[in-house]
Amino acid sequence: MTRRILLLSVSAGAGHVRAADSLHATVEAMAANGVDVTSLHLDAMDYVPSSFRRMYSDFYLRLITKHPQLWGMLYRITDDAHPDALVQRMRRTMERLNTRKLRKAIAEFRPDAIVCTHFLPAEMLMHEIRRNRFDVPVWVQVTDFDLHRMWVVPRMRGYFAANDEIAARMHAVGIDRKNVHTTGIPIMPAFSSAPDRLACAAEYGIDPDRPAYLVMGGGAGVGGLDDVAARLLAVDGDFQLVVLAGRNEDALARLRTLAAKHPGRLYPQGFSRQVERLMACCDLAITKPGGLTTSECLAMGLPMIVNAPIPGQEERNADYLLEQGAALKGIDAEALAWRIAHLNRNRGHLQAMRERARAIGRPDAAKDVLNIVLADLATTA
Repeated sequence: MTRRILLLSVSAGAGHVRAADSLHATVEAMAANGVDVTSLHLDAMDYVPSSFRRMYSDFYLRLITKHPQLWGMLYRITDDAHPDALVQRMRRTMERLNTRKLRKAIAEFRPDAIVCTHFLPAEMLMHEIRRNRFDVPVWVQVTDFDLHRMWVVPRMRGYFAANDEIAARMHAVGIDRKNVHTTGIPIMPAFSSAPDRLACAAEYGIDPDRPAYLVMGGGAGVGGLDDVAARLLAVDGDFQLVVLAGRNEDALARLRTLAAKHPGRLYPQGFSRQVERLMACCDLAITKPGGLTTSECLAMGLPMIVNAPIPGQEERNADYLLEQGAALKGIDAEALAWRIAHLNRNRGHLQAMRERARAIGRPDAAKDVLNIVLADLATTA
């Protein structure tokens, strides 16, 4: 009998959707290898009124972009709020009233199990379970190296934690140990094994025998990508920069102009669906510390310099990486330049960071999550 796994995410930031996409891709890989399983990924924001979507997703994105300190304050306040506080009950009621179409879509799929990569659909389903209107096992996947109180949703079949500390913190707030599984954060199967460096370097024209550093993201907090690249290229040392501009065509054009002045040193890249191949060419990533991006780097054994963390979850992600010795922190362009110069002079430090990254990476997180869900279904069949 084919097991039907429903994956529920929320497009408030990219990480929750990417985690669900990773689980879906892993289900497809398992099915191709003979496992009798299928999955469907639904973004809850596709099933809510536009007014609610603007308030929930769009407001969050504007807040972290324009007023990150305010978001950090709200993150702490909501983390401290008791789940039965009036404002929390009102929030959950509003969510339920706006997710009727989502409940209908869930019923139409007829899942055997559900994995939520965001707390909103988990809270909605908790309400249905509490009132005996829903009996499908629901699991919650935390997508950061931190535990915010909103992720602690009662009546779930189980929870997936990024590391042992998060699992311990779940137990400390009342979740039974047997229901918490330390799996890591799900990432795409492509990151589960590092591609060949020589082949990838040849693909992008990068010299595999010289250090290469990957700059990811929009350079928030440290100027534009071209400004960051120009500052790093001024650092002494024989190294290469690979800079991801994503879909920002203006930034890509400026980077290409700069690359013409630094032949063999700067390699601008636009949007890519094969980031793992660029990571395989590089010795270090300079990135914002989102839960999914950092998990991808760790799985590839790629150490990091983290910059411009969003107050709240990204700051705590950064703390974890720094404590584990897998990353350094650059607070601005000058700090980034100093860190690069330091690592150029101290290759042993970079190698130690690489080993720490590899040691705490969990490349098989998605597979581990799904194996636990399927094993649970097998025992309750």
